[in-house]
Formats: sequence, structure tokens, C-alpha cells
Amino acid sequence: MSVVVAARRTWVGVPGRGHARHDETRLAAAVLSAAARDAHGARGTRGPAVDDVVLGNAAGHGGNVARRAALAAGFGPSVPGLTVDRQCASGLAAVAVGASLVDAGQADTVVAGGVESASRAPARAHGPLAYDRASFAPPPWADPGLGAAADALARERGITRRRQHGYAARSHARVRAAHAAGRLAGETVAVGALDRDEHARDLPPVVLDRLPAAFGTGGSVTAASAAPAADGAAAVVLRPDGAPGLRVLAATARGTDPARPALAPVAAARAACERAGARLDDVAAIELVEAFAVQALAVAHDLGVDPLDDDRWCPDGGALGYGHPFGASGAVAVVRLYARLVAGGAPAGALGLATAAAAGGVGVALLVEVVR
Repeated sequence: MSVVVAARRTWVGVPGRGHARHDETRLAAAVLSAAARDAHGARGTRGPAVDDVVLGNAAGHGGNVARRAALAAGFGPSVPGLTVDRQCASGLAAVAVGASLVDAGQADTVVAGGVESASRAPARAHGPLAYDRASFAPPPWADPGLGAAADALARERGITRRRQHGYAARSHARVRAAHAAGRLAGETVAVGALDRDEHARDLPPVVLDRLPAAFGTGGSVTAASAAPAADGAAAVVLRPDGAPGLRVLAATARGTDPARPALAPVAAARAACERAGARLDDVAAIELVEAFAVQALAVAHDLGVDPLDDDRWCPDGGALGYGHPFGASGAVAVVRLYARLVAGGAPAGALGLATAAAAGGVGVALLVEVVR
């Protein structure tokens, strides 16, 4: 089975600010080269050459960013590069694809992850007409915007605006606490002058109470309870052996009703545990890509987890607090698992779960275990 032997991410930048001068190629190249150096150092030698690079990207310029980033990282012209688009689950899907290449014997060393530059995302067009977003499901399937779908989920589940704000404030507070404690420095690589995740802030109730609905009159989702678009990248190195690291036990993708995309991680996470013969109660660390607070609350409920009191669940915050670089966030979740479990000293056999939802009703999950 493939093993994650190194993991790095950039700091997450607010669009137009800290990473605004750096396109997705530059952001991705920084984490590719940093993760590769870490993996080589862990073996005390330069180690084997990188065989392939797999990167998720959801809203970029196209043109195979994985190939561009591999060249920019100095891996040489022989490394081909594959770009994966599963929207907000793209980074996690890329790690799953990289693990599959290693498990199938098609590669010995794969660097996989994701990247997004909201600052430099291009305007989109269909023929001569510009459009706001891509279609995620064809007729007769429902194809709501993600914000509208989150509002509908909140109404369906009775998840109030106040509960959503409480969860969002928790994410921001935990990101800030992790920064203050210095827990994030070891997993990150600086690009330019940015030296912290830019988005996290204090969210007092008096501020939250004034926020309008973000996605239409009568909705309960606000700018605070929806993860903001962001700039960032993350990458892991996968090999068929290696320690310490995270052995990939299962990588699953599952579809669900496109009208309820936020719930897709439930089926994917259950499938990953079933495939590995594990129970969710056995998992020591869970990282969900927090696209919306209502999503985190609903997914946690369906998985039988209390997201406010269970320290297995995003204890250093998540995308609500860091920001959400769409194509990278799933890979950021794997980097967080590596930092929490491997660098954090968890014993051999400890399990970790990363999961993400994507537009169109797709969920991806990765179940890993610590090897020493």
C-alpha cells in the first residue's frame, strides 16, 4: 500500500492580498519542491526521482497546471503531470489518484495535491456569453448554486443561523489558537512575504448578528458561515513504503443527489471505513473540508460526531477559518492529518480520515493509518 511520507502546504491567502502576485504554477511548485525535499531528507539521501505529479485544480486557467508546476519545481522534463478536476474535492481526489498509481506499480514516487489561485482565476465564457459558474448537473437534475443548496440544507435540517455562526466562530478561533501556539509552522512553506493564514479573525456575536444573508433573502448562510475563496496549495509525497508516514488504507468517491452536495462526504466516509474494515469510532483524527458551517454540522451529525466537543474533528479549525482554495483544500486536509498524526507523535496504527464534498453531489474520502 502507498504511504504518505511527506506533506506541505502554503499559507492560505485572501484573494488580492498575500498571494496575489503568485499564480497557481508558482504556488504549486513551492509545495511540490518542499515536500520532495522533506521526503528525500527522511531517507538521508536524495532518494528516487519523482515519477509523476497529480494536482487538483477547480477554477484555474487550464493547460495542465500539474505539468507546469512539475517543471517549475525542477523535477525535469521527464515528469509528465496530471491535473484532476473534482471541484472542491479535487485536491483529495488527486491524492487518491496518486496513491492508486503507486499501488498499481505504475510509479514509485508520486507527488500529489492541489492548488487554487482565486486572485488569478480567469473570467469564464461559453461561446460569446460570459457565465457566472459552470453547470454541475444537467436537466432534469437540480443544479443549485452551492450557497443556495446550503441554505436549503439548513432549512431542511433546522440548523439555525446562530448554530452556523457558532461553528464558524469555533473554526476561526481554533485557527487563531493554532497560529498562536506555533502548531502550523512545520507543515507550511512560505511563498513571498506571507507568513500566516490570512483569513482567520475574531468573530464576536455583535459582528455576526449584523451580517446579511449571503445567498438570497430569507437564507441563513452568511459570509461568516460560508468558506471564502482563497489562494493556496498543498502536496504530499506517496511511495510504496516508508516510515514514518500515513499508509493509505482506502480512497473512495461516492455520488449523491446533486441538490444536496454538502452531504456527499457522509457516503464517501462510510465507504472508506467499510472498505478498510474500520469503524468511525476507531478513527483518531477527522478533517472535513468546511465549505459551509451548515455542511459541517450536518455531516458530523450523520456520522455520529459532535463537531463542537469532539477533538478528533478539525481541532485546529478548517476552511471556514483558513479560507477555501477550492482545488487545494482536500489536499490541505491530508497535510493536516500528517501534521496531527505523524509529526504529532500518534502511535502506529492510529487512523485518520479526510473527506470533502464537491459541486454536483460528489464526496471523496481518504482513510489512512500511521506507520512508524
